[in-house]
Amino acid sequence: MDRHHLYLISDSTGETVQSIGRACTVQFEQVEVVEHLWPMVRSPRALEIVIEELEEEPGLVLYTLLDRTLAETLEEYCKRRGLTCVSVIEPFIEVMATYFGAKSRDMPGRQHELDDEYFQRIDAMNYVMQHDDGQQTGNLEEADVVLVGVSRTSKTPTSIYLANRGIKAANVPIVPDQPLPDILFALNRPLVVGLTEDPRRLVDLRRSRMRQSLGDTETAYTDIAAVRKEVADARRLFGRYGWPVIDVTRRSIEETAAAILRLVRDRERRHEEGADADLLQLGGRPDAAPLLDGAGGAPARIESGKP
Repeated sequence: MDRHHLYLISDSTGETVQSIGRACTVQFEQVEVVEHLWPMVRSPRALEIVIEELEEEPGLVLYTLLDRTLAETLEEYCKRRGLTCVSVIEPFIEVMATYFGAKSRDMPGRQHELDDEYFQRIDAMNYVMQHDDGQQTGNLEEADVVLVGVSRTSKTPTSIYLANRGIKAANVPIVPDQPLPDILFALNRPLVVGLTEDPRRLVDLRRSRMRQSLGDTETAYTDIAAVRKEVADARRLFGRYGWPVIDVTRRSIEETAAAILRLVRDRERRHEEGADADLLQLGGRPDAAPLLDGAGGAPARIESGKP
């Protein structure tokens, strides 16, 4: 069966472009389509992250970006790389503008009701962009999830995907010979998750990234022996602090995010069950249980293979 990557890029929740994409892909029974959903792409930095993944795994691009600067940047990149890039909403807006004799407002997300869930997603996306790649670590305690891993273990795209589910996710890189922020080892509320990957796959990804940015691919950053040590050191760190580990080597971003969401739900359930047991032991009522701060034992470890 043929396997193809489909990028669904939106400046809102992504529901529109995803619905259109799925309505079309179901017509092709003999084709395996790997969806890459990228919602809330509203800044050059957010689009840059999407393009980084496109560089690693090229595919067909469907988008709804009403910001012309962002749309043109995406179209120009796809043209250089020889990728098909289609705006799924602009043709209809142009037809309506001609028919109505009026100019569109070009405001993203106006078709969605501004409910609590929508604002939760927006809040989570803002948090992710402010806490990407080790930024603003002083308030990591506000996160729902903190992802930790060496370079190119899909920390940023996974964080963005989680944000579209309303999860505040920060990510902290492990860089050789650079200390991690002290606050990382004293967190109570967030679930800290370690991401790892096969060193050979990491070398391939890093070389691709280096060719894209610098043209030079042979450095310690791409040396297989050095990368193996990075991965081994990171795994020891995860084990030392009891952080669950997810091997992303054979996982899509969606699969990694789904595994993390399961860990979050399992952790919440254990805390609820623990609170209920404590109250029953004291003669209290489960429905009167106080909110817990999220501290507790580490979730079950998840290794390679399907979730």
